[in-house]
Amino acid sequence: MQQGYSKHRDLMPDVLTAAKQIRQGERSSVSLVELCLQRIKTHNSTLNAFGDVFEQAALREAEACDREAAEGHWRGPLHGVPFGIKDLFSTAGLRTTKGSLTSLENVPDSDAPIVTRLKAAGAILLGKTATTEFGWTGSSYSRVFGHGRNPWNTALTSGGSSSGSAISVAAHLVPGALGSDGGGSVRIPGAFCGLFALKASLGRIPTWPWSATEMLSHAGPLTRTVRDSALLFDLLSGPDARDHQALPDKNECWLERCDRPLPRFRVAYAATMFNTPVDAEIATQVELAVEKIAQGLPVELIPIQLDWESPFETFNTLWTGGRGVAYGAALHQQMDLLDPGFATLIERSKSIGLADYLSAQKQRAAFANSVHALFEDIDLLVMPTLPVQPFAADRQTPADQPEGDSGVEWARWTPFTWPFNLTGNPAATLPCGMTSQGLPVGLQVIGRRYAEGDVLQFCAAIEDLLPWAQHLPPQA
Repeated sequence: MQQGYSKHRDLMPDVLTAAKQIRQGERSSVSLVELCLQRIKTHNSTLNAFGDVFEQAALREAEACDREAAEGHWRGPLHGVPFGIKDLFSTAGLRTTKGSLTSLENVPDSDAPIVTRLKAAGAILLGKTATTEFGWTGSSYSRVFGHGRNPWNTALTSGGSSSGSAISVAAHLVPGALGSDGGGSVRIPGAFCGLFALKASLGRIPTWPWSATEMLSHAGPLTRTVRDSALLFDLLSGPDARDHQALPDKNECWLERCDRPLPRFRVAYAATMFNTPVDAEIATQVELAVEKIAQGLPVELIPIQLDWESPFETFNTLWTGGRGVAYGAALHQQMDLLDPGFATLIERSKSIGLADYLSAQKQRAAFANSVHALFEDIDLLVMPTLPVQPFAADRQTPADQPEGDSGVEWARWTPFTWPFNLTGNPAATLPCGMTSQGLPVGLQVIGRRYAEGDVLQFCAAIEDLLPWAQHLPPQA
């Protein structure tokens, strides 16, 4: 390790801090990659955050970044900063297992758009992070990587399907990581692991290859701070010809937005949705946080009761139909290799007809209309991210919920996340408190469509009001 960097050797910086330290010559990229590799070596056998780790390739890239920095050449704003990449994202020449025993030899020819843009910004791909099989469930159950373990209590689930990405950031194995969200898959592990995670408006960050649940699926980062996420969305957003849903370039810098004075947003607060019982400790911490927000921020807080009916069957049909039919056709001769829950989903998809699928699309539109109507009168909606605390890591569902056979039983214990995949609204989670057992509690902030700037600005103000960085999990 080069002299002059030792004062940082035991600290894992967040993304913005890492980039600043490297650019100002306070830390080398090599020293940061070495720190990540050392922490992965120490903790990964317990946490199951990473699959493949590209140790030698990452060190070579870090050495190149340091040489270029010495010559005054910078690849981009993330020059020399290492990242974890969810193993659902295609990485050219690097194995992408998608968390399935059926894909252990899958090596794509091309990078996903989000990976291309991360590299273009100067980041280093440190390794592929664990995911549930084809990202189908909200737990961290995995037969490929081992069940993901929560850094705050390793007996418990981290949540999924971006399990490894959340674990790796929360446990300070890397400064940041990429994930995806088709029903809560960045917000669920974000809430359980005490991170910030934003599911943006549909198409904000382009996705490719095509997904059978493209109308639900979003790509995005998991980070320790709101401003880290804002920076990454600034770098990763924008159109791509391979994604027909990709949105045009946005017209403002979201990182700068986070430091502007907060407007007097009209903020609705709902303690629950669909009459779902909320764990008492979660309810208490969320209510306390909302009280502090009302007292400490220049917003108009409006308590409301949401009268929407649950669109569970709508989501169930779209998720099961899309995933089940597409993967069932491709994997019909490998069913014995699949996670039993995913095999159940494929089997159930056989009973979904075209009329059922089209009816679900119509129901989705009706529910979305109801949600969008609410945002004609408010700017933001806040509520718990999840109604349950983390449960045992070897389970797909909480102990008091039968695992069932619908194929999407995980959606029953995550009723506050996937509805906003149906509607396309930006929705973020950020830590707002802690239970008596020392587990993070997530507050979800939802905005009107395409108003991610509002969500990020508001969340940055909450983060300043209720700082979280001082809380470190035992595995950090």
